[in-house]
Amino acid sequence: MIRNIAIILAGGTGSRLGLSTPKQFFKVAGKMVVEHTVDAFESNPHIDEIALVSNPFFVADMENMVLRNRWKKVKKILKGGKERYFSSLSAIQAYEGEEEVNLIFHDAVRPLVSQRIIDDVCEALLTHAAIDVTVPAVDTIIEAEEDHIFAIPDRTRLQRGQTPQAFRLSTIRRAYELALQDPNFRVTDDCGVVVKYLPEEEVFLVRGEESNMKLTYKEDTFLLDKLFQLRGMNAPANKETSENDFEGKVAVVFGGSYGIGKDTAEELRARGCSVHCFSRSLTGTDVGQREDVEKALQEVNQKEGHIDFVIATAGILNKEPLVTMDYVTIENTVRTNFFGTVNVALAAYPFLHATKGMLVFFTSSSYTRGRAFYSIYSSTKAAIVNFVQAVAQEWEPAGIRINCINPERTKTPMRVKNFGVEPDDTLLQSKTVAEATVRCLKADYTGQVIDVKRQNVL
Repeated sequence: MIRNIAIILAGGTGSRLGLSTPKQFFKVAGKMVVEHTVDAFESNPHIDEIALVSNPFFVADMENMVLRNRWKKVKKILKGGKERYFSSLSAIQAYEGEEEVNLIFHDAVRPLVSQRIIDDVCEALLTHAAIDVTVPAVDTIIEAEEDHIFAIPDRTRLQRGQTPQAFRLSTIRRAYELALQDPNFRVTDDCGVVVKYLPEEEVFLVRGEESNMKLTYKEDTFLLDKLFQLRGMNAPANKETSENDFEGKVAVVFGGSYGIGKDTAEELRARGCSVHCFSRSLTGTDVGQREDVEKALQEVNQKEGHIDFVIATAGILNKEPLVTMDYVTIENTVRTNFFGTVNVALAAYPFLHATKGMLVFFTSSSYTRGRAFYSIYSSTKAAIVNFVQAVAQEWEPAGIRINCINPERTKTPMRVKNFGVEPDDTLLQSKTVAEATVRCLKADYTGQVIDVKRQNVL
């Protein structure tokens, strides 16, 4: 059986992204882009080995990354070159003289490559010696000559290339041998070398995905972040929980007297979790006071011996114009909604560090755009999102995952107080949000905003 070796091309400098470090080291969803990419191949059962091709100045960083992530399949860290094809050649030469292997080249800055794509590429390698991953061209493509259109190719025949691109070692080696003898050699990718210099070799096409995007420009960072958020939203939906899933786990819920907090506590208890709820009405606990939060967590830790999850649902909503709000109400809202978030995070850190646990906060759909009558509420909810994304990066080395649930309009006592009676079919039920929260606790991502919406509603 021919071995499948993933070659992660991470030799770029990221000049077009405009960052001080190469784009493969950009952080999203709690990890560097290249870490997400390697994770995808590390977890695929068809991949036997991984080789990283690094910018020579960052080899030590790559070595530390391998140790930190405890990857088992990474066997080589190779030095790349100034041009992309130098990196491909580095991998080809590294496996020179070995038995026939399949080399699967993938851009380190395509971190959302799916397991389906990797599976399909590996399957195609059973019968083909050269593979490309492509998606149909959706825009009209023009061929230009200086400043005018020279030709407009038939779009139905055009595809956009992605990676992985995969080859038998003997095939890609021979293609480059011929290419390097050509004084006019120019190349954009490895499949282009095969097509030009081994025209008799058919390059088989595997269907790609739009989400398998390449991080190139600064604007791409925002899209990549959103795609990770969408993947985070969908991932737990496919990881259903069942009875005893949380057996032996301990959760603390702040704001667990009613609504989403209460329903989340009930969902966890039904799955074997030991849950402790704290709120003003239940225990006289004010999340706006750090000493209250610290006392609650210390009590639970002394009783249970550990804490695995901390969930903060406590919040205040006063739907009112800013100029008519009294300052005490403003202070209370900011203290509970924002300082409460900070207090819970700081107090929870030592306990979640010990268990490699998860911290969950809640935002609101109003965080994306300030609205009249919501100035304090929506601005504090926006602050929570930024807080979660930032602290998730800071605490990822400690093994603490931090995520944020973003439910659309939900039927809770707090909403009824501000909006009165609304048709049930226009609102999420708090139990639905609680179920999504419990699924989130089973996931391994961090720094994500998990959107929870009614089914069949865009």
